[in-house]
Amino acid sequence: MIFRKYSIGLLLLDLILLLAGYLLVAFTDVILRFSEIAILTLCFSAIVLLSLYVFSRGLKKEPAGQTMHLMVAVALKMLLEMVLALVWFFVAKKTFTSSLLLFFVLYLAFSLYSIFLMLNTLKHKPL
Repeated sequence: MIFRKYSIGLLLLDLILLLAGYLLVAFTDVILRFSEIAILTLCFSAIVLLSLYVFSRGLKKEPAGQTMHLMVAVALKMLLEMVLALVWFFVAKKTFTSSLLLFFVLYLAFSLYSIFLMLNTLKHKPL
């Protein structure tokens, strides 16, 4: 039940970011394609969804297991985002200023969403 609430909020965040990206590309002369915005948004969304799945599985465990699941979720998120950065910047050669800003704005948005969600959940159910 909690994971469903997480995923609905994440879907809403995705829609807002994709709409903002579409409006940015359509009404400004930024050197970005909407496909780049969509690909990065979906990649970050998948990473956060996996992290939140691990976190929500840990909420059903005893306190020691909850702590371990929380740490694994945060570490997994960090590791997968570093791999995504490696692929995005070095393999796909997206090193324009607009691509750099897009990556870090999306990184910040999804990181803040997942951290606030985890902290609010832990506020109601302490480790």
